[in-house]
Amino acid sequence: MSHFAVRGALGAVAAVLGSAAALPASAAVTADHLSVTVRHAGDGRDGTYELSCHPGAGSHPDVDGACRALDRNTRWGRDTFAPVAPGTACTMLYGGPATAHVTGTWAGRPVDATYDRSNGCEIGRWDRMVPLLPDLGSSTGFGS
Repeated sequence: MSHFAVRGALGAVAAVLGSAAALPASAAVTADHLSVTVRHAGDGRDGTYELSCHPGAGSHPDVDGACRALDRNTRWGRDTFAPVAPGTACTMLYGGPATAHVTGTWAGRPVDATYDRSNGCEIGRWDRMVPLLPDLGSSTGFGS
């Protein structure tokens, strides 16, 4: 590749990065924004909470902890909110009537995920998202 081609490519990258840096702050917040609706969790944990990460903001009871849980569970090439795979053998353990619905955008991808505690696999999936979802093994609610 010639020197001029490299300079041209670097100039194009700089232009793209420069335009991204010129975006308003509100555009950056919407990149990682989720709505979490919790039902039947008891002890005042039910409700709809807004969460933005990078930077953290919103009405969620534990913004920093929820963002850390999401970051911890995010892996390149894997759906952070993937359901339990069909055919997975799960223990017949009932974790209660709590449900959650998470919608929005995470890591540039649309999110529309449901959670329940109907068996051991679903309980494990829920618990991996604490404190995005309330800690139902704790009397304190969303904290980790």
